[in-house]
Amino acid sequence: MRIIFVRHGEPDYARDCLTETGRKQAAAAAERLAGEGISEIYASTMGRAMETASFTARKLNLTIVPLAYMREISWGGEGIPADGHPWTLGDWMIAREDFDFYRQDWREHPYFKKNDATEYYRRITAEFDGFLENQGYRHEGGRFLCTRPNGKTIALFSHGGSGACVLSHLLGLPFPYVCTVMPYYFTSLIVLEFADAEGSYVYPRLEAFNDVSHLNNLPVQLVIQQETD
Repeated sequence: MRIIFVRHGEPDYARDCLTETGRKQAAAAAERLAGEGISEIYASTMGRAMETASFTARKLNLTIVPLAYMREISWGGEGIPADGHPWTLGDWMIAREDFDFYRQDWREHPYFKKNDATEYYRRITAEFDGFLENQGYRHEGGRFLCTRPNGKTIALFSHGGSGACVLSHLLGLPFPYVCTVMPYYFTSLIVLEFADAEGSYVYPRLEAFNDVSHLNNLPVQLVIQQETD
C-alpha cells in the first residue's frame, strides 16, 4: 500500500481557499498524480485542502472522502512563548537548548506540556491509527501488523501541521523535530509505502519527500509559510 500525502496549494487564509497561484499548483499536482494509480482520495475538510484535492478528483473521476480530523492544527497556551507556534519552538529546542528528543519526551517540555498543539497531535495520531487499521495495518509500537494486504495507492490532502503530526507518528520521529527539520512546500508530495505481507510486521518506507517536480514549469516561488499554516 502506498499513501501519498499532498499539502494544499498556496492559500487565501482569510477565505480558506486557494489563490490563483494555488490553483495552478493544484492543477500541476493533479497532472503529476494522474499516473500514480490512485484509487482513493481523502482530504481535510478545510476549504484549501478540499479545493486542492478537487483538481485530482476531477482528473481521476474519483470522489473525495472527507477526514475532519486532518484539519489544520491550532497551537497556544498560557505562558508559552512564540504564541505556542510548534515550528518556532522546535527550532528553539534544537538550536538554543540542544534538547535530546530521544532521551526526553517533547510532550513534557514546558513549550508543549500545555500547548494546544500537543492535544491536536494526540487526537490526530489516534484517529489516523484507526484509519490505517481499516486499511489493514495495525499500529503496534514502532511497527505495523499487516492484517490484510490491499495493494492500493491512496492520496491524502491536508496541511503543514496536521501532516507533520501524522508523519512524525508513522516514522517514529518527535513532532517538534519533524516540524523544524522536515518542512515541505505547497502541493509537495510525500510518499510512504507499506509492504503487503499478511500476518507479518512491517514499517513504512519513505519513497519520496517534498517532491515538487510538478512545479518546475510554474513561474512561482516555492514558499513554506509555516507561521500561518
